[in-house]
Amino acid sequence: MDLTVISTYRCNSKCQMCYIWQNPTSPKEEISLETLSKLPSGFDNLNVSGGEPTLRKDLGEVIDLLYPKARITEISSNGLHPERLVPIIKKYPNIKVRFSLEGDQATSDAIRGEKDGYATKVAGLRMLKEAGGTDLGFAMVIQDENVDQLVNVYEFARKQGYELATSTLHNAWQFYKNDNYFYERKAVARQVEGLIEAMLRSSKPKNWFRAYLNLGLIEKILGHDRLIPCSAGKDFAFIDPWSDVWACNVRSDLPMGNLARQSWDEILNSDVAQKTRKKVAGCAQNCWMVTTARTAMRSNIIPQMPKAEPLMWVLKNKMKVSMGKKICFDSYIDYSDVRPSPLVKRESFLAKNVKARLVKNRLTPDEHYPLKTFVNN
Repeated sequence: MDLTVISTYRCNSKCQMCYIWQNPTSPKEEISLETLSKLPSGFDNLNVSGGEPTLRKDLGEVIDLLYPKARITEISSNGLHPERLVPIIKKYPNIKVRFSLEGDQATSDAIRGEKDGYATKVAGLRMLKEAGGTDLGFAMVIQDENVDQLVNVYEFARKQGYELATSTLHNAWQFYKNDNYFYERKAVARQVEGLIEAMLRSSKPKNWFRAYLNLGLIEKILGHDRLIPCSAGKDFAFIDPWSDVWACNVRSDLPMGNLARQSWDEILNSDVAQKTRKKVAGCAQNCWMVTTARTAMRSNIIPQMPKAEPLMWVLKNKMKVSMGKKICFDSYIDYSDVRPSPLVKRESFLAKNVKARLVKNRLTPDEHYPLKTFVNN
């Protein structure tokens, strides 16, 4: 099972596609070390995210506690405080770290509302590499404003010896935003094809399967159904800063329990969790992010191996690209079927003075997440 621990909603970025930074948590409310110690060992990928996890003064202690509990421990960071990760990297060189990067300097800084953010991240990842980090990379949210730079970011990361994780614009309770929609779905989707072919040209098998993941992103961008059904609540889960456990970070009606008040086994075996998994089985949300796609692609028999469908797609198209041939994406994807969506303009907060608003004494999930409708199609 994969697990994401959303350690805080405090954030020092001002992203145009995520309003966590406008809705911070108080450090006193955030999930404690005592509560995290209740998690069992045996997770596959355990991601510590936010908000911005480096804003937690006890992040080093959090990692000390969680690192032994998973095969892979990951920190998802905006990269604005790389120096706070150096001691962690020196202690755990193979810990996975991803910094958010949305294109070149002007584009990334505008999308994420960060003054000199690009330069800080690039220098910061180099700092972590010099400290001994072995699994470092960038993470990019594909959207209309940056998709034309997607292949360039991948090539830049590859030449530096870094990885590139991709996701696409979507809505989720974690973002406190439910109006993220593409302006031109087909135009964005077509440009992802270049990344897929570039990844298949790589000598790294990991990139070949990321190519398949990005094929799923094309389907998601166009509004098509998922390539593989979702297994939220069974193969992955999220813990929010209030210790509430959720099947996913998109639908606010998929609770599983609360780790501060229950044991992990009680949560997984509860009636609430069982009802939530039944809802997941009939979920019509078109989500395809790394967390949901990675687990969906795994073999049910040998978890470290992929399912037959992605494996065969990868082998076939890796061979085709190796022979210098082009992939006929239209044979896999129906570009004539593009679902309509509202046109909601996104704005950069780079030069705007918008302050966060701390709301105290939010006691229930309904108070934590006032937006109720999240649509991804």
